[in-house]
Amino acid sequence: MNNNNSHGEEDERNNEDLDSRFNQTLKNVQGLLKGRSIPGKVLLTRKPDPLDDSGLQEQSPRYQRSVSQNDAGTSDDMDKSVEGGVRNTNDSDSNTTVNESRSSTSKIENAATEVQNSATGTRATDSARVTKFSRELSVQTIILERLRELAWSGVPPYMRPNVWRLLLGYAPSNSDRREGALRRKRVEYLDCVGQFYDIPDTERSADEISMLRQISVDCPRTVPDVAFFQQAQVQKSLERILYTWAIRHPASGYVQGINDLVTPFLVVFLSEYLEGSIDSWSMSDIPSEKISNIEADCYWCLSKLLDGMQDHYTFAQPGIQRHVFKLKELVRRIDEPVSRHMEDQGLEFLQFAFRWFNCLLIREIPFHLVTRLWDTYLAEGDALPDFLVYIFASFLLTWSDELQKLDFQEMVMFLQRLPTQNWTYQELETVLSRAYVWHTYFIPPMDALGYRILPVQSCCTYRSADMIMAVLNQTNMFDTTV
Repeated sequence: MNNNNSHGEEDERNNEDLDSRFNQTLKNVQGLLKGRSIPGKVLLTRKPDPLDDSGLQEQSPRYQRSVSQNDAGTSDDMDKSVEGGVRNTNDSDSNTTVNESRSSTSKIENAATEVQNSATGTRATDSARVTKFSRELSVQTIILERLRELAWSGVPPYMRPNVWRLLLGYAPSNSDRREGALRRKRVEYLDCVGQFYDIPDTERSADEISMLRQISVDCPRTVPDVAFFQQAQVQKSLERILYTWAIRHPASGYVQGINDLVTPFLVVFLSEYLEGSIDSWSMSDIPSEKISNIEADCYWCLSKLLDGMQDHYTFAQPGIQRHVFKLKELVRRIDEPVSRHMEDQGLEFLQFAFRWFNCLLIREIPFHLVTRLWDTYLAEGDALPDFLVYIFASFLLTWSDELQKLDFQEMVMFLQRLPTQNWTYQELETVLSRAYVWHTYFIPPMDALGYRILPVQSCCTYRSADMIMAVLNQTNMFDTTV
């Protein structure tokens, strides 16, 4: 009996020691990841594969979620260590669990130290990464999980159109079916344009006329700081895509912000026909048949993307409300001082995060970084809506120290015009790395049926559409006028 009590007390001490070490390590990693001391080498990568995208030299986060390693180290050992330290097991041998956690803790701290001491770690040649993509894309039937692993860290620009079509499920993974499937989809899009768009207003309902008018107003507002989107032909293509999509998706119809979501697809698919900087592009240089194909690809890829987040754009946008609440809870757990300061000042997350979820950060970062960000978005697949919460928390807490010094009005102004105009790929990669770390630590456990076990406080109160518009108009964070 005494031996059993002694063994129980020892297990309890071991568990307390494990929790203490885990919490301390988490605090250390969080401090390092707040952007104060990271020189640019990304923390989370299984292999240091390169990607030369506008001269980026820092390491990119991998879709395979494991901690960083020294370039001279071995990735297999690191992967095993993280799996042992992060996952929650039911192993009765608590000493083994403690040892695994201690090993994971030590290696995370060592990896963070290496990041601090190295500005741009040694990288493999660009050709090695391109070779990996080429190998995956050259097989008859592409294994999408492997492609996702590569794409999470960024896709070579000239491969991006094909990779995006595959990741979204628009292009079949089997090469024998691909050309025929794309041809049929493009013809179907043209039929929809002829049926719904290329008709006189006399054949439209009052609601359809109002929706088309709103789209025609929003298209010139789309990415206003990029001259290419001010071309009349570009705006006409956007209008056709958006109106056709809205007619075919009556549950949501057109919602302001969806116009922004078309722009990455349009730029990527145009890059198959136009070279050089986007500032020098002209739609008039492309034959009308090719433009129709580009529009069709944009339409179907937009449809695939929004299929996984339809409730973000239905009435009262409950999906966005739910994820804004999750963002608030996550920020509270990661950085309680910032959360408390924002609450004390009366700033609601809905007042700034609504636009983030509605436009997926397109309005918050320089446009030349958007396609890199979307490589990670599309690589996440069905998990994207939930992972957005971690990306946006990482994005917000980039300015943790600054926010704590501001009052309500100053925070509103700051969050309306975040200082990202000089951002490079380095800052973006840091945001994605930090999001990955937090996702690893804070993702809820699964029950026996594979469902996430959410805490009781994760139940949010939904607001009416009128209340949402009132909050947004109060701070002018999103244009809700017609």
